[in-house]
Amino acid sequence: MKLYNHIAAGFSDLEWEMVKHIPEGGNWQNIPESIPSQRLVQIRKSGGRTTYYGRLIYDKPSYTITTYFNRLGNGCNLHPTQDRVLSNREAARLQSFRDSFIFKGTKTSQYKQIGNAVPPLLARLISSLIKPHLENLTFIDLFAGAGGISEGFVMNDFELVSANEIEKNYFETYKFNHSQYTDPNNFILGDITLPEIKQQIIDTAKDKKIGVVVGGPPCQGFSTAGWRDPNDKRNQLFKEFVEIVKIIKPEFFVMENVLGILTMRKGEAMKEIIESFSEIGYIVNPPIRLNAEDFGVPQKRRRVVIIGSLKNCKIEQPKPLFSDEKVNLPNILTVKQAIGSLPEIQAGDDVVIKEVAVPSNTPYDKLMKEEISFEEFYNQCKI
Repeated sequence: MKLYNHIAAGFSDLEWEMVKHIPEGGNWQNIPESIPSQRLVQIRKSGGRTTYYGRLIYDKPSYTITTYFNRLGNGCNLHPTQDRVLSNREAARLQSFRDSFIFKGTKTSQYKQIGNAVPPLLARLISSLIKPHLENLTFIDLFAGAGGISEGFVMNDFELVSANEIEKNYFETYKFNHSQYTDPNNFILGDITLPEIKQQIIDTAKDKKIGVVVGGPPCQGFSTAGWRDPNDKRNQLFKEFVEIVKIIKPEFFVMENVLGILTMRKGEAMKEIIESFSEIGYIVNPPIRLNAEDFGVPQKRRRVVIIGSLKNCKIEQPKPLFSDEKVNLPNILTVKQAIGSLPEIQAGDDVVIKEVAVPSNTPYDKLMKEEISFEEFYNQCKI
């Protein structure tokens, strides 16, 4: 089969000296003080995170995949047994992107696309929460990125209507992987704050009844004076999200964000978010906290989802599908189950397309290779 994006960043001479001392599950504490590094001197003084210069453990889920998984010192990014950082494909698998999903653009852009994405299996879970309450399984994806949310919704039989993204490399990845789902003219590249771009998005909904508008607008401005502060441009994207929801009037909106949004300004930021949607006619459910590993993603990742609807639909906190503690549930997916079947490569390998045999050793392998459905995957994990 053709395996895409299975490439890994290289190391400097100094990093090579460090890597060989870090065992599976180890970190910066395993690197001898005799190896010269000003950064390590500072980490030792301040007591840095145990994930710095970390090597993953095969039999546990990975830590959160960030936009710096190509860097040795920025997290727990080392392969469990091979002396290299995670490949782009391995990081994508740990994010639950199917193997046929191809990332476009520069290497730096691909790191950001993968690290910033909503894991498709987490998006699939989100879509399942609202699916029973919808009359129309149609959705529009704002701030679409590489397309993690769209992947999850399409996996759950939703119909993609349109998507918007401002970053060109992200957009190329999104368009390449989703053109089979809708008219490619409905993929809109551009700044959502511009009237002509916003109108293009709105126009895609004119002849359709929209079930859901999804997206994760940045909300950094909420950490200071709140979203109503006209001087904080960081809030403009959130305002545009609300405005588009107001005009299109989908049955539901879904807003995804980082866990920290719950504690911004001692909870006042979340109150303002809920109030802003209430003012345009939506009944907003209490924020839902999600741990990605509870829903089939082989990665520790924490997210918050805010769901609102025109009708009064109560959306409950979902129960985990996977757990290492509950005997009636399959165990949480591990790094080995997710990437153990992928072929060995060397640090610095940049052959983007490889003709290789990738065995289906685990149900997760089969899911990533699209050999089975999610339901079949889950049933096989129970065995």
